Amino acid sequence: MTTIEDAGGLGSTAGLLDREHTIAKAGFNRWLVPPAALCIHLCIGMAYGFSVFWLPLSRAIGLTAPKACPDMSLAQELFTTTCDWRIASLGWMFTLFFVLLGVSAAIWGGWLERVGPRKAGFVAAVCWAGGLMVGAFGVYSTNSG
Repeated sequence: MTTIEDAGGLGSTAGLLDREHTIAKAGFNRWLVPPAALCIHLCIGMAYGFSVFWLPLSRAIGLTAPKACPDMSLAQELFTTTCDWRIASLGWMFTLFFVLLGVSAAIWGGWLERVGPRKAGFVAAVCWAGGLMVGAFGVYSTNSG
């Protein structure tokens, strides 16, 4: 007799994001894999898309010409609303991104192997969306008032 647990139904102890759900069953449409991989690679590609944004970010306040404040430290420059970011500072942000990407891969790679790609992908999507919301809040709070 087959129970709901045996069939992987509602009573199953494995959740939707658990590793057990990543094993393809008979009749799985393998054409679903390329769009999912494309979405993941587009998210990773955001880092390389930074080259599109560095020039507009360096002129965010002085739209026609950069409004520079040469005596500011990097920490002060991150929170100023009166001067543009220097291109050199934006380069450090780009470098910091890739350092954190490598460090997070080294730290969380073992966790990914234990829990599977669904749970890791969900956590990554939440972090990615959270970062976009923090950035949007920063833009909103700077431009309002």
